[in-house]
Amino acid sequence: MTAPPLLLAVPNVSEGANGETIDAIGAAFGPAALLDVHSDPDHGRSVYTLAGRQGDLAGALVSGAREAAARVDLRGHAGAHPHVGAFDVAPVVYLDDGTRGAAIAEALTAAALIGDDAGLPVFLYGELAMSPDHRERSSLRHGGSAELARRLAAGELEPDYGPRELDPKTGAVLVTARPPLIAFNVDLATDDVDLAKAIAADLRESGGGRPGVRAIGLALPARGRAQVSLNLHDHQTAPLAEIVAEIARRAPIAELELVGLAPAAALEGLPEDIPMRDFDPQRHLIENALRSIEA
Repeated sequence: MTAPPLLLAVPNVSEGANGETIDAIGAAFGPAALLDVHSDPDHGRSVYTLAGRQGDLAGALVSGAREAAARVDLRGHAGAHPHVGAFDVAPVVYLDDGTRGAAIAEALTAAALIGDDAGLPVFLYGELAMSPDHRERSSLRHGGSAELARRLAAGELEPDYGPRELDPKTGAVLVTARPPLIAFNVDLATDDVDLAKAIAADLRESGGGRPGVRAIGLALPARGRAQVSLNLHDHQTAPLAEIVAEIARRAPIAELELVGLAPAAALEGLPEDIPMRDFDPQRHLIENALRSIEA
């Protein structure tokens, strides 16, 4: 009998500093395998990478959503990363077109259960969006959870699952299915956050940059640096090495940082003379990390 397809999920939680909370949420994702946790106090965010079979992953996401809702209070949130929820986003990731349907089914199951069982408003975004104003995370996050609550109360938006009101403690959850997305940070050798924001504005698709590039400029007080934080929706259309080279032409780079996992091909051509923070190819390249799961 053929085993159900293996999928990834990359839930993001709005807590980047409290180790006890971060660990407890990670433990709640069982029976999915926890491949990686990337936490950043400046971002106020932890990114978990999970692997699990279709049929198991949705339940793991619901369990993690419940734990995050119980432990994270947005009213005291500190961090620069845009967000609308304690359990902020929960994408299910397919690695090839053959598992796309399974990922969509698992994401929809997770969304319905998070809404019904965990009691959190859920918005489908990306390729699962039911309306154009849900497609981009940025449109849902604009103004943060307080603005999203106002829009819900005014009838301007309606979640796809779960309650129609937003609890200011827990917020909402954004769910989709998608291929691997490259989340990557470039720390500049300067604390000039205005420069980082200007570079990000030019790189992102909405500013005339390459298709599928999302970018923001942030201050990193804990490191005394500014950062360009990137999401690449298609690393073949927007090669990471070329984007890093563009940034290097505008500012000196102190360090690179991969958030979560990436296909090996996405990191090809990166400059060898710039260090990559805490990078372990056995753990952070998808091909290597999945070998033990598939064995």
